[in-house]
Amino acid sequence: MKKVTKAVFPVAGMGSRFLPATKASPKEMMPIVDKPLIQYAVEEAVAAGVTDLVFITGRSKRAIEDHFDKAYELETELEARGKHALLQIVRDTVPSGVNCIYIRQSEALGLGHAVLCAASVIGDDPFAVLLADDLLDGEGAGSVMKQMVDVYNYNRCSVLGVMEVPREETRQYGIVSSERNEGDVRRVTAIVEKPDPAAAPSTLAVVGRYILTGRIFDHLRNLKPGAGGELQLTDAIASLLQEEAVLSYQFKGTRYDCGSKLGYLKATVELGLRHPETGAEFEAYLSARHGRI
Repeated sequence: MKKVTKAVFPVAGMGSRFLPATKASPKEMMPIVDKPLIQYAVEEAVAAGVTDLVFITGRSKRAIEDHFDKAYELETELEARGKHALLQIVRDTVPSGVNCIYIRQSEALGLGHAVLCAASVIGDDPFAVLLADDLLDGEGAGSVMKQMVDVYNYNRCSVLGVMEVPREETRQYGIVSSERNEGDVRRVTAIVEKPDPAAAPSTLAVVGRYILTGRIFDHLRNLKPGAGGELQLTDAIASLLQEEAVLSYQFKGTRYDCGSKLGYLKATVELGLRHPETGAEFEAYLSARHGRI
């Protein structure tokens, strides 16, 4: 009964929607208040029991490695100045007992290819996939990945994180159809990548969270390139469905699409209002500004 202890973070994308900010800095390092997007995803995974973090990187992604590396000079300076609270924040970036593994994706051949790059490290184990662009706030329900791991532990099969979207937005997502079920967990019967609203089998959209069994790698290896010559993870999951169960889980919490400017701004405002240092003053500022408008 293998546990989910490994997580893959595909971080090789260019982040072109945020140029020029992402010209020399990875989009995953863009901060929401005082933490980069990738750290929110890592903390979510660690809260779910993950101990091996596998980053699939590309050009100009060295900042991610540096962020999760030990910063000897910075720690020495903070300790010398007696800034112990900041020192602890720096040291807690990667909790004790957690390993960081970096694999270079030489060509940008799609999400499926990025996941396949991790095959030698994952082996036959079940594993999580987290896209840092999607910031998922579990709010009172806790880490969304922890919610999904609980579903996996009970059912022992692949799990896709999903949410309801307006029908006119189905062309932006992978959309699942499933057996009728009134609960949050449903057995997936089909998955379609970015269908036209009129043809979409449902309005349940897959967001950037997956738990997959090791069998997915065989399907990725046998996959033919899809649109744009890329290997689509959605196509591999559709193939996996033919041999084993795959579940969708409608998670508890809020998703912020930080791959878009508007979603990024929404996340900044919402998490900024909850920040222990600045939340109260920020709320007062927004209230005052709203009054002026």
